[in-house]
Amino acid sequence: MPIPDTAKKIIEAMPSAFVPERAKGIKATYQFELTGEGGGDWVLEIANQQCQVKEGVAAEPDATISLAAADCVALVKGELDAMEAFMKGRLKVKGNIGLAMKALNLFQR
Repeated sequence: MPIPDTAKKIIEAMPSAFVPERAKGIKATYQFELTGEGGGDWVLEIANQQCQVKEGVAAEPDATISLAAADCVALVKGELDAMEAFMKGRLKVKGNIGLAMKALNLFQR
């Protein structure tokens, strides 16, 4: 499956890349704040080994992940390392950082 070319398409494709077996025992609400061209706000909910995405803002997210839409695309394409982006301040996490780290492993790449 080809990698989507926009942040919006990447976020909307997350449920199809979700690996339910990896999400045992995880119940989390993630807020994605993507800035710049092609950005926007999305809510990703993981519960009962299921994944749902909707556009908008969560009332009380467990973790908020903020980055530029272009960096989101680069991350998914493997052109940008998540840890490097975090260390350089290009990727910011508010709330439960441990849950944010777990999210990386819940999806097929």
